[in-house]
Amino acid sequence: MTKNYRQGQILKLIRAKRISTQDELARELKEVGIDTTQVTLSRDIRELGLAKTRDGYVEILPDPTGPDLATVMAEYLLDVRLAQNMVVLKTSSGSANSLAVALDGEDWAEVAGTIAGDDTILVVCWDDQRAKTIQERLLSYIQN
Repeated sequence: MTKNYRQGQILKLIRAKRISTQDELARELKEVGIDTTQVTLSRDIRELGLAKTRDGYVEILPDPTGPDLATVMAEYLLDVRLAQNMVVLKTSSGSANSLAVALDGEDWAEVAGTIAGDDTILVVCWDDQRAKTIQERLLSYIQN
């Protein structure tokens, strides 16, 4: 298990439930098969920029620095195609990564994840209906 994987699981846990102590976090991680020490958890919490509040650990998100999704879509998106539970986006050459980053930043519940190549993005959705919803949402950006 890598550090990135462990930290990803920590973020997943604190986003899903209230976790108020490192002991609780360690127990939750153990339930998903990650055994870690208090020292490692402290370092992970610091590196992830988590803050302890009365509602438990929370992520302190940086201010957005890039353009919003609508701007990136208007600039780079060329086509949107549906393929069962996936949506395939065609972009101008070299632009897929920038658009995928903007999409990931939206954190849409319908999207399981994205994969970007040079001029193509694969948006994986949880099911066919959610993919159709995402396709329609994305098409609305290029039809305006």
